[in-house]
Amino acid sequence: MQVYLRALSGVLEQSGFVGLTWGNVVMIVISAILLYLAIGKGFEPLLLVPISIGCLLVNLPLSGIMDEGGFLKYISFGIEHEIFPIIIFMGIGALTDFGPLLANPVTFLLGAAAQLGVFVALLGAVALGFTVKEASPIGIIGGADGPTTIYVAAKLAPHLLGATAVAAYSYMSLVPIIQPPIIRLLTTKQDRRIRMEQLRPVSKRERVLFPIISTLLAGLILPASVPIIGMLMFGNLLRECGVTDRLSLAAQNEILNATTIFLGISVGATMDAAVFLTPATIKIVLLGLIAFAFSTAGGVLFGQVMKVLSGGKINPMIGAAGVSAVPMAARVVQRVSQKEDPGNFLLMHAMGPNVAGVIGTAVAAGVMITLLS
Repeated sequence: MQVYLRALSGVLEQSGFVGLTWGNVVMIVISAILLYLAIGKGFEPLLLVPISIGCLLVNLPLSGIMDEGGFLKYISFGIEHEIFPIIIFMGIGALTDFGPLLANPVTFLLGAAAQLGVFVALLGAVALGFTVKEASPIGIIGGADGPTTIYVAAKLAPHLLGATAVAAYSYMSLVPIIQPPIIRLLTTKQDRRIRMEQLRPVSKRERVLFPIISTLLAGLILPASVPIIGMLMFGNLLRECGVTDRLSLAAQNEILNATTIFLGISVGATMDAAVFLTPATIKIVLLGLIAFAFSTAGGVLFGQVMKVLSGGKINPMIGAAGVSAVPMAARVVQRVSQKEDPGNFLLMHAMGPNVAGVIGTAVAAGVMITLLS
């Protein structure tokens, strides 16, 4: 009997229960909440499920999964060296139709205006005691752009990677909840009922030249943006050139899906209790919400300016789609417009500022990295 008791005691001493802290328990609960939001509510499941599992794995004590030679340690190489976010951008480019933006280039300005929250949150973070480098990925949350947030955090503030990434993807998933009240607050019923003219057709030549010219200009004006803009436009060129369908489909599907899995697990692996459960995390989550709200408001308010300048031909709501959450933000604008006028179709018009927001956030990231690296 004593032999069995000693054996049981030895097993317990080497079990995870011995190393389990209250912080681990809290993070496991957070992992369960993220899983519930992803599976039960459908909030960004493709990312929140891997992130929550990464969080769960890293908070199970004594597993060695994040030690030197551990599985997650090797997988995290791709996020620590900015590999995964860049590949994600290639996939986004392959999935994205820049036609609406090319058909109505003036909507590029709405994507720029929707970066307001980025700089509001950056200044707010500095005021709350973060360094400028730490404040940069916090600001990018306002663009509702998870990959860019991760990229900037990995470059400038790796210790904040987990908190900023979770905040960014959480707010991306909450776009349909957060944006409509802000849109209604800043527009009238008459504004929301404005119908816009059908977009002109965009030629194949325009579609092929746009990613090439954009890469050249971004590379010459803002070299730090080349990894993001370059791979985004490369993915889009695969889509539009017409001779690389197999590569385009791979970038949109197999490559993007596999990278999304490893990116999510790697982000979750940064959510170790000792690093994540700090007052800074609460500040980041609150600043992210402020950033996202200001970005939405900035787009809508500039949309109001464009409405006046166009003689009432532009619906100001499409400015809300200037954040980087493609195509969710554009769909939100479409839903809000159809509640006021079921026959109003703004989706393609909203896609213009939506894809412009992707480029705008990438440019903002490039500026930050250029100035602070």
